[in-house]
Formats: sequence, C-alpha cells, structure tokens
Amino acid sequence: MARRFAAQLLTGRPAGHAADVVRRLLAVQGQDPRGARLAIRVRSAGLTAADVDRALTVDRSLLITWLNRGTLHLVAAEDYWWLHPLTAPRSMAASSRRLAQEGVPPADAERAVGVVEAALADDGPLTRRQLGERIAAAGVRTQGQALVHILFLASTRGIAVRGPMIGGEHAFVLVRDWLGAPPARFDRDQALAELARRYLIGHGPADDRDLAKWAGVPLNDARRGLAAIAGKLRERDDGLAGLAGRQSAVPPPRLLGPFDPLLHGWASREPVLGSHQGIVTVNGLFRPFALVNGTAAAIWRLSGGEVTLSPLIAMRPDDEAALHADAADVRRFLGYADAGAGH
Repeated sequence: MARRFAAQLLTGRPAGHAADVVRRLLAVQGQDPRGARLAIRVRSAGLTAADVDRALTVDRSLLITWLNRGTLHLVAAEDYWWLHPLTAPRSMAASSRRLAQEGVPPADAERAVGVVEAALADDGPLTRRQLGERIAAAGVRTQGQALVHILFLASTRGIAVRGPMIGGEHAFVLVRDWLGAPPARFDRDQALAELARRYLIGHGPADDRDLAKWAGVPLNDARRGLAAIAGKLRERDDGLAGLAGRQSAVPPPRLLGPFDPLLHGWASREPVLGSHQGIVTVNGLFRPFALVNGTAAAIWRLSGGEVTLSPLIAMRPDDEAALHADAADVRRFLGYADAGAGH
C-alpha cells in the first residue's frame, strides 16, 4: 500500500495546481462536487476550492463528464479526447434502457438531445435546471431521473460536458464550443496503452483486474493496454505491476472526502477499510473518512462549518490532534471563516 499512497499523491511532494492532481490520477470521481474538490485538497498544498472552480471556469483545464463505469469523473481537458471515446460508448445502451424506464421513449430522447444541443449552441453555458426547462417546454418528460439520463445521453454522445461554474452550480457546455476542434483521429490501441500507463502512474502497483474495474473496460482490453507498455513495467513478487521510481511511506493522519479516489482505484478496498467497509461504504455512497497509519480510523462529517469525527478505532492523542489540525485545513480550503477553530 505504501507505493500506492505515493502514486496517489498522499505521500511525497504535494501538487501545486488542481490540474496537476487530476492529471496524476487521470480521472477523479466527480458525482459529489465537494468530494472531488476535497480529493484535490488532500493531494496538494495551499490551494482552495475556488482554485478548482477557476480551473473549471476560467482556465478550462478541467471538466466533468460521464466516463469510467458510466460515472461522473473530473478529468483534464486534454484527456477528454481519448478517454471519452474509450469509455463512454459502453454506457449508451444502458442509457436508452433507463430512459425508457423513466417514461422517455426513443423518439422523445432524440428530441431532447437535440434541444440540449440547440440550447447550448444558442445560450450556453446553461445549468441543469435551465436545460430541464427547455426540454420540458419541448414536451419531453423530465420528472424523476429522466432529466439526468437525457443529459447523460447527450454527454456520452460527445455533445456536452459539465464545464464552468455558475454560482454554486456546474453548467453544461457544448464540447465543440468549450474545447475546440478535436485532435487527431482516435486510435483505440493507443488509447488503451495510454489508459494503462496513466492508470499505473496514479494507482500502481496494480493488476489487469484492478484496471478493468476502475476504468470500466473489458478485462481483455485492460490486458491489451498493459501488454502494450510491458517494457516499462516492473514485476513484483505479488504479481502486481507498477512503474519504476516510487518512494514508499505511510501518509500522515488526513481527512479524505466522500468518494475519495483511494477507494475507487482497485478491485479490493479491504487494505484501506478492513472490517469497516460496511460503515464507510453504504448503499453505493462513500463517506468521508480519516486515514491513520494507512487505514480508515474514523468517519467524519461537515455540518454548519464544523468538522465532527466519529472514531472507528482507538486513536493515539497525537493522531487525533493531527486530524483536528487537518479539519482546520478542510475549513480553510472550503472557504469557511476562522478556519483555525475547526474541531
């Protein structure tokens, strides 16, 4: 695990920019906006949530869209061009089925995607609510989860992504408007090799099953990608592969946010969560947790600007003190006043 902590930027030199964290990990779970930002906090130094929003809105260096496993991920803008065609098409069939279940037949779904594209072309960026109003005005159902799956369909087709922040809300934009013309033609074999290389940079050591689960690609594709970079891999006694040149250490006590990448990069979460998996992960939700000596030691929550810890194990006083200090940094990062008072 020590080498994985280093790959994850949880030990060693922290990143100086939000995009550096995301490029290192390739894709950061993005369905929880605060969680995605806190994943950057714990792997960087001196940044704030506003810096992440600036990367999304002003720099256009980051974006969020549905990628690996049909789940929202935060990625660097330049990686969208190869990661999207590699991972998104596998989700399209499921999208059509879910829309039908939500009372949106294929013809209505097509009309709704056309509304999204036209609205963003004329008036984008637009928020989810604004797009929902346009779709509903066209006579397409948006109740329940219908709107989410319409936006999912438009995104998996490469029409739209979540780009800038408008106030506290993430707005949608046209890919062609926000990112410009696509680069050279997509080559699947090259993309699989890049997927394997970049995955191991941020997650190694790992094996083919870890990569397949994380990226949501078939096991044979994961093996093809790893085989393409076999000359750069170092074999280990445990059968896991990694790239050379990593330092080993255990992170200091830190607070990790909801859906932290440390829980999504490998087939098993047991090395981090141990017997507490059913507490940290509940019904598809991943709670914020404290990492002490490389394992989950507490869950935590932020309410009213205050951080509250609920220990899972008995902790040493100095570890508790380190977590309270990190709680103050969580408050600082998120922009709460009097950050030094966190507890």
